[in-house]
Amino acid sequence: MTKYLFLHYPKCSTCQKARQWLLDHHIDFEERHIVEKNPSYEELKHWHSLSGRPLKSFFNTSGLKYKELELSSKLPSLNEEEQLRLLASDGMLVKRPLLVGGKTVLSGFKPDIWAGLEN
Repeated sequence: MTKYLFLHYPKCSTCQKARQWLLDHHIDFEERHIVEKNPSYEELKHWHSLSGRPLKSFFNTSGLKYKELELSSKLPSLNEEEQLRLLASDGMLVKRPLLVGGKTVLSGFKPDIWAGLEN
């Protein structure tokens, strides 16, 4: 049985739906407030390598902080280390919710994708 780490922002309605979905499906998870204890550089680097997805998919591209920093134009010129350090600097830059466990790394909440989780 996999225990997942659920990184979320409690005020986010999508995060609230995802949390309820985990509870409804009896998925074992530990909660972590993504702003109060944002992911570290090392965690993000590891999760990125496990995910097999582009690093940009870890950014909250619709977030105010992303827009305020004008990252849509700046991100392409940053190397992977710079992008990881930027993500680790502020939990509001990270796409949420983020669910991590075993070899699973999911960002954002899509019930049809989450349906494949071990419980």
